[in-house]
Amino acid sequence: MPHTTSHMSISLDGFAAGPDQSRENPLGRRGIEVHTWHIGDPRATAEDKAAAEWLMRPRGAYVMGRNMYGPVRGGWDTEDEWTGWWGPEPPYHAPVFVLTHHAHDPIPMEGGTTFHFVTGGFDAAYAAACEAAGDQGVDIAGGASTVRQALNAGVVDEFTVDIAPVLLGSGERLFDGVESFGYEPVEVLHSPLATHIRYLRIS
Repeated sequence: MPHTTSHMSISLDGFAAGPDQSRENPLGRRGIEVHTWHIGDPRATAEDKAAAEWLMRPRGAYVMGRNMYGPVRGGWDTEDEWTGWWGPEPPYHAPVFVLTHHAHDPIPMEGGTTFHFVTGGFDAAYAAACEAAGDQGVDIAGGASTVRQALNAGVVDEFTVDIAPVLLGSGERLFDGVESFGYEPVEVLHSPLATHIRYLRIS
């Protein structure tokens, strides 16, 4: 299988997103606070920039959940076609396989990204991503539910967590329901905005 990565930012109390996710608050209320280390805070350090390079390195394919893809729930709105948070050229530049319960035709975007919608569950989406990626690697992009499924399936080889020194109090917790954590830390970077821990799976 291709080398598989995942990189998630969480609050000190373990939340990857705040409550009440919406079009106006895609990360939930106050959820943006766990991401300030890589979205323009002037206090960002060289360590934060190095962690951002881990986050943004190119991969051959991606897997993400429906909630990460957009705020639409249930059936698709054919009159107001949603194509993601990222504008006409998303940052992926590769196939992205989106977990959903509702079928949808693929959506090609500028820059090489095409969103494919998979109704067969995580295993089907991951298998499609592996086939598309070849030897270029797969990334489990999020959100929390999708990463939990990947961790429980044992497919993540390299897992990075950015822990921001904020307390969200509620929202979507990253590790709820994760059965075990067979990883060891191999690199830690620290800044006032986050502690970045890169783990490798214990063979």
